Amino acid sequence: MSVTKLGKFAVIGLSAAWLAGCSTTASDSDTSAMQTEGAETSSTDSTYAAGEDGSLNSVIVDDQAAAQTSADLLAGVATVFYFDFDKSVVRPEAREALAKHAQFLMENPSARIVLEGHADERGTREYNMALGERRAKAIMRYLTIQGVPAAQIETVSFGEEVPVAFGHDNSSWQLNRRVEVRYE
Repeated sequence: MSVTKLGKFAVIGLSAAWLAGCSTTASDSDTSAMQTEGAETSSTDSTYAAGEDGSLNSVIVDDQAAAQTSADLLAGVATVFYFDFDKSVVRPEAREALAKHAQFLMENPSARIVLEGHADERGTREYNMALGERRAKAIMRYLTIQGVPAAQIETVSFGEEVPVAFGHDNSSWQLNRRVEVRYE
């Protein structure tokens, strides 16, 4: 075998190994296997405590009620965050709502969000795609600083492709410069 053919095989083999090693997304079978390994499928969980006289008491905790109270945490919380022209800095007025999203995500480790970045129509498509991504990553950075694991967050940019306002004025452009939080 010649040296050039050997080199080509080495490049192809290393490329295939690199691609196989870069996958970080869990498949459905991975998550279902994790859920069935020693996990209870009951909707309630028992907690035991010792009484003053040393007797053992049990308390039934309803998981559905706990999930309801954590879902109430997000009632009325903003899911759209706006940005200034050509900026990807989180505005101060968004911080309180983002803190509530962070608290919810930390209390619910199985919850996942997608941060969808958008831009107005000004600028090239490529620039607006990059700007939408920077905006989504700015929100992601803010949430991770609050303690949310990065594995719970996905970012995507739509650039100028999905406007909510179709006008060609400042008020329409302001509405289109945004990041939307979508729970999965």
